Amino acid sequence: MDIFWFLTFTVLLAGYFALEGFDIGLGVLLPVLGRTPAARDRLVGAMAPFVLANEVWLVALAGVLFGAFPVLEGRALSRMYPLVVALLLAWIVRDAGLWFRRRAGGAAWRLVWDGALWAGSAGLALAWGAILMAVVRGLPASPFDVPAVAGGLALLALLAWHGRAFAAWRLQEGAPGTGRTLLLSACAAAAPAVLVMAAATGHMLGNAAPDQTLSVLSVMVVPIAPILVGAQVWVWRTFSRGALPTFF
Repeated sequence: MDIFWFLTFTVLLAGYFALEGFDIGLGVLLPVLGRTPAARDRLVGAMAPFVLANEVWLVALAGVLFGAFPVLEGRALSRMYPLVVALLLAWIVRDAGLWFRRRAGGAAWRLVWDGALWAGSAGLALAWGAILMAVVRGLPASPFDVPAVAGGLALLALLAWHGRAFAAWRLQEGAPGTGRTLLLSACAAAAPAVLVMAAATGHMLGNAAPDQTLSVLSVMVVPIAPILVGAQVWVWRTFSRGALPTFF
């Protein structure tokens, strides 16, 4: 059972970066690709419908960590507390920018929340990169050092490329080559998560919950998996083509 839940955790983490990664990357590129209000509206309209469905992967990931690897959950939160706080704050700021930007009129209002969307997206990429680097290094005592910054910047660049590939595919209505590029960038965005989990395999398997707990967790969680997959399929079938939403 511990191997099953380890693989489940790995798939969820890789899926989060492959899917939510393009939302984060596109938010990072908002000032570059969206130099006018109309262009920013178009970019946000392209990514916003996918955000909630993609964030479900992170919620499921946290649930698996808490339920299947409770010892590691406590250790990771205590050793990476500043990074986790930074991640949560960036998540809140990014989502606030996304949902509030069109809740009132005025160029200044829209500009403030577009800035929040950009800052939160950049913060998410940097925090995740530092967290992945910290896991590879065995949770160092100081999470804010040169390797952490390097990891954050590397992931930010990778997700920005992923976001650019998504924008090209979505806004050009599947022009030749854009689909392949998006698939390639999705695999590249998921690769760091897979590599980190490969490096942490022994440590995670050695700190899994007892088999009885994992069995109960399986009975509770496995029936929900088709709902998660079905929601993703519905979102992509509904919003991957056609006119962009105008309510974001």
